[in-house]
Amino acid sequence: MRQSCQIDLGGLAMGSLRGLFDLSGQVALVTGGSRGLGLQIAEALGEFGATVALAARKPEELGEAVAHLAGLGVNAFSVPGDLREPEAAQAVTDSVMARAGRIDILVNNAGASWGAPAEDYPAEAWAKVMDLNLNAMFFLSQAVGKAWMIPQKHGRILNVASVAGLKGNQTGSLGTIAYNTSKGGAVNFTRALAAEWGKYGITVNALAPGWFPSKMTKGLLATHSEAFAARTPLGKIGGPDDLKGAALLFCSAASGHITGQILAVDGGAVVT
Repeated sequence: MRQSCQIDLGGLAMGSLRGLFDLSGQVALVTGGSRGLGLQIAEALGEFGATVALAARKPEELGEAVAHLAGLGVNAFSVPGDLREPEAAQAVTDSVMARAGRIDILVNNAGASWGAPAEDYPAEAWAKVMDLNLNAMFFLSQAVGKAWMIPQKHGRILNVASVAGLKGNQTGSLGTIAYNTSKGGAVNFTRALAAEWGKYGITVNALAPGWFPSKMTKGLLATHSEAFAARTPLGKIGGPDDLKGAALLFCSAASGHITGQILAVDGGAVVT
């Protein structure tokens, strides 16, 4: 005789599941948010109710991005700053706190790359990539954590790593050893900070995008996009909406029991 089975959802009504993704009243700081993947993520967070603070170096690009978000109905403002500079992390944090009074979500997206053979890689290029891709991630997380997340015992940190941090390069491809190394560091930074800050109710996760159109990838995709797409099980490179769902998950209450995780968003390329 078949017995009925009841599933206990802990009192969570199905209609309230949408509330797990609601970011109303929250403030999200997105670095490198004036274009590319950062702007995609800002669009997603803003659509679900967050006030978005965009941080980047160029005020004119920030102004265009804020206007773009306003056209989508997103409440956004800009915080110019060069996060390669050691003091910029605290300055950006202070500016957002002065303007919005809180930082519930931090998206560490700002990044740089440089192509050269490892044996000839310039020291200044190595320093530039590490300063923005890794050092800024740490110092900004530290500043935001101390300013709001740790005292509030709550926060969401999302680091934008890369599939380049999970592997080396294709044989014969342009050398990007600093980029790969920095993104590998971002992967383990995510795990280490998640382990340390879980006691504060802060989750720390990372996305590892594959090939997406951006200013950084424009040159290579102009000649190699079909080849890159052919290497993925889904047969395509990333599109304008392909990072949004994953970013929203990790920045919302829907990921309340997920931390220290790295999610590849690459059309399945890393599994082949």
